[in-house]
Amino acid sequence: MRAIALCVLALGAMGPPAFADAPAPTVSVRSWTDAAGVQWTETTTVETGPETGEGANRLVGVAAQTADAGIARFGPFVVIDAAHAALVDATDAHSPARFAAMLRAFPAIRVLELVDCPGTYDDAANLRLGRMIRAHALTTDVPRGGSVRSGAVDLFVAGIIRHAAPDADFGVHAWQDDIGRGPGDFAADAPVNRAYLAYYHAMGMDLRTAAAFYALTNSAPNTGVRWLHTADIARFVPLR
Repeated sequence: MRAIALCVLALGAMGPPAFADAPAPTVSVRSWTDAAGVQWTETTTVETGPETGEGANRLVGVAAQTADAGIARFGPFVVIDAAHAALVDATDAHSPARFAAMLRAFPAIRVLELVDCPGTYDDAANLRLGRMIRAHALTTDVPRGGSVRSGAVDLFVAGIIRHAAPDADFGVHAWQDDIGRGPGDFAADAPVNRAYLAYYHAMGMDLRTAAAFYALTNSAPNTGVRWLHTADIARFVPLR
């Protein structure tokens, strides 16, 4: 039995916002068996609150995860073999440095698998990481049964080549700052919104597609999650 977590990041004005104290978390549990016969148990905890450090976070479901040790581990990254690595946990302020260290140690890595990716504790660092993935021309791959949520969706679109299994799922929702404002509370061309449009454009989307994709990521309320399928993502970025 494998436990998975659902996690969604906070987006902020040219950097991550801090979060005010939130009500007590709500918890739900569900179980299912996938097409390969693997039983999954999902514990979802809706919880927000302040964190130490510079990076803000918004977590939807925090649960223990297990992952194969691989041949080396660099923070949330597991090296599978000389050419493949996997992202198996949330990213944080240290993740860009750990990613760089991984590539120094294993320069032949060409594929980053996104297996069970909950999001990020530091949005600004996560966007830097996405640009690094793009600059190193890595392929991003969501394997069968993979789950990519929140900030990890931004990392998936960073791949120079992107592949996602037909049963992969993607979770998104709107950001909210420390005083309760969301993307709709700012002008479309405000820096808080332009920062993400610029990121998606740098990931290969034209400006109209970047705007549409950003709208999609904000289409669920801050307290919820909108689940997307591989075909939904393929409307915005080419998949192989």
